[in-house]
Amino acid sequence: MRDLKTIPDYVGGHGLLKGKRVVITAAAGTGIGFAAAKKCIEEGAKVFISDIHEGRLQKAQDALEAETGQRPDYAICNVTVQDDVDNLVAKGAEALGGIDVVINNAGLGGTADLVDMRDDQWMVVLDVTLNGCFRINRAVMQYMKASYDSGGTGGVIVNNASVLGWRAQKGQAHYAAAKAGVMALTRCAGVEGAEFGVRVNAIAPSLALHPFLHKVTSTELLAELEAKEAFGRGSEVWEQANVMVFLASDYSSYMTGEVISTSSQRA
Repeated sequence: MRDLKTIPDYVGGHGLLKGKRVVITAAAGTGIGFAAAKKCIEEGAKVFISDIHEGRLQKAQDALEAETGQRPDYAICNVTVQDDVDNLVAKGAEALGGIDVVINNAGLGGTADLVDMRDDQWMVVLDVTLNGCFRINRAVMQYMKASYDSGGTGGVIVNNASVLGWRAQKGQAHYAAAKAGVMALTRCAGVEGAEFGVRVNAIAPSLALHPFLHKVTSTELLAELEAKEAFGRGSEVWEQANVMVFLASDYSSYMTGEVISTSSQRA
């Protein structure tokens, strides 16, 4: 019998996004955004990436080209700056010849008990994680609505929430509040976007393991969090990206305003 903690084999592409033009935020580094970029390319999409770190974006370009054969164009984007967000949409549409899908992955965490939390700690997490999601969704929906009104077919937005939008964890009041906001924003945006052919959904990961997480989280806490998962392990980032691809694809054509819990936490 296979150990539950055994990581499954990587799932290759099946052409789910063939011909789609996809913009992905926070795609540098080793997290869910980079995994989503790789998966989208493997599923047949042409991809445009963004992040706030140009050096890491260039490394992501190199890695994606080496692993997939496609070298995506990119734009630097700080999601707390509206001009950056508008530039991302414009540059992405120019490079790809249009935008069919946006995977909105930008977010910021941190750990602080509420009794000790400073205003700036609260505000920066809310600004990046919730307000940034709002800015991206607004700009993309404006672009897709204009495209729809001109005879286009609308598009798809996939947001990245968290199970902490539903569940409590010590030291995470700011992050949990921001992610709960992302969930509510997704539900409202999905209902509004349906009127002009735009579907908006989100994933809610519990624990996705990558090198940066190990740098900022203690071994003890990671072990505690993994023990809460039914499989006794955190997910691989590509397992989260798989569900993002499903939401971006035509296989989820009847879904909008939904948040999928991409976790194995015990009920």
